[in-house]
Amino acid sequence: MKKTNFLEGTFFIYFLLGIFFTSFGQDKSMTEIQSAYENENFELIISTYAKEDENYSALDYFYIGMAYYINEDDENCLKYMKLSIEKDSLEPAAHFMKGVTQSFLGDFENAIPSLNKAIELDSTSSNYYSALGDALFNNKNYIDAVEAYKTSINKENPTERSFAMLAQSYLALNDSINALKYLYVAKDNISPTNDSYLNTLYNIGLFEYFNKNYESAEKAYKELLRISPDDFLTYSKLIQVYYGVKDYDKAEPYRQKLYQAQSNKKLEGYLGDMFCFDQFYWNGKLVQAFERYETGDTKLYYKHLFFLIDDKGEIVVKIQSENSPIAIQLKEAKYVLGTDFKGTHYNWNIWYDEDFKYEDMKKGVIYILDNELKTLIKE
Repeated sequence: MKKTNFLEGTFFIYFLLGIFFTSFGQDKSMTEIQSAYENENFELIISTYAKEDENYSALDYFYIGMAYYINEDDENCLKYMKLSIEKDSLEPAAHFMKGVTQSFLGDFENAIPSLNKAIELDSTSSNYYSALGDALFNNKNYIDAVEAYKTSINKENPTERSFAMLAQSYLALNDSINALKYLYVAKDNISPTNDSYLNTLYNIGLFEYFNKNYESAEKAYKELLRISPDDFLTYSKLIQVYYGVKDYDKAEPYRQKLYQAQSNKKLEGYLGDMFCFDQFYWNGKLVQAFERYETGDTKLYYKHLFFLIDDKGEIVVKIQSENSPIAIQLKEAKYVLGTDFKGTHYNWNIWYDEDFKYEDMKKGVIYILDNELKTLIKE
C-alpha cells in the first residue's frame, strides 16, 4: 500500500529512525539486523532474518517488521510487530507501529486501542497522538480526533501534520469558524516546503472567499502561487476572487495564463476544457460559472456555462452562452443564451456581442432563472 500524505488520500509516514529503540536490549543478531536496517538493506533483512523458526528478541522482530513496512507489505509488518509485542509488551514503539499498520489496512477499530496503548506507555510523543488522531478521523470519530490533534500540537516538537488535520477535523464537524481559525494556526506552524502548507493556503483562500473576505482570499492564493507558480487551479480561484469584487481587469492576466497553459497542454482533468471564474447564489442555491477555451465563429459550441447546484451538490440546470453562426448572421451578435434541462434544449432571445460585459450576461442568466425556469425547476 503506497504510504502518502493523508491529505492526498491516506496516512503520513511516521517512522523516524532512531527514536524507538531506547528501551530494547542488545544482542548479536540485533546488531546484525540493525546494521542492515541502517544501511537500508531491507531485502536482506527479509530474506535472511524473516524466518518462522527463529526465536528473535523484541527489537529483532521490530526491525524485521519495519523492513516489511518500508517494502509496503503491511500484513507482514503487522505480523512482526505482534511478535515483538509478545517478547516485550512494554515497548511503546511496537504498539505504535502496530496501530499505524492497522490503520494502513483500514482496521481503525483495532488501530485505536493499539495507539492508545502506545500513548499509555509513552505520553510524550506528538507523533503518537497524531497517529491516534488519524485513526479516529478515519473512523469518523471527529470530536475525539480533535482532542488527539490538540494534544499532539501541544507536545514538544509537535508534528506539522497535526496542525493541518486539526483544521480538517473541524471542517468534518461543519465547524467553519474553528476550521478557519486552525487553518491560520497551521499556516504559522507548518514549513512552507511541506505540501500541507500549500493545502492550508488553498483552504484558507476557499474559506475567506465564501466568507466574502476577498482581500484575505487574494493574499492566501497569491502566496500559494509564489511558492507553486504552476498551480493552475489556484489561478481559477484567484479569478473568482477578482470577479467577487468586480475587478475584472485584475482577473484578465490570470485568465490569459490559463489559456496559455491549455494551449501548451499543461492542464489536466476538467481544467483542460474549462475553468470556474465566478460563483454566486440564486434563491439560496449555488451557481458556478465556467468558461471554456474553445474559440472561433464557424461552428456551434458552448462558451460560458452556468450550473445551478442543489444542496446535494448535484446539477439542477445548466444555462450556457452558445456561439451560434446563425446568430452571428441574423442578429450580428456572437452569443445566445440557451438551456439544457431534463433532456430538452431551450434557446432564449437574449444575445451578446463578443465584447459583452459580464454583469450583463449574469443578469441574463438570473432573468432566465427567475422568469423562464423557476416553475420548471420546482417541478
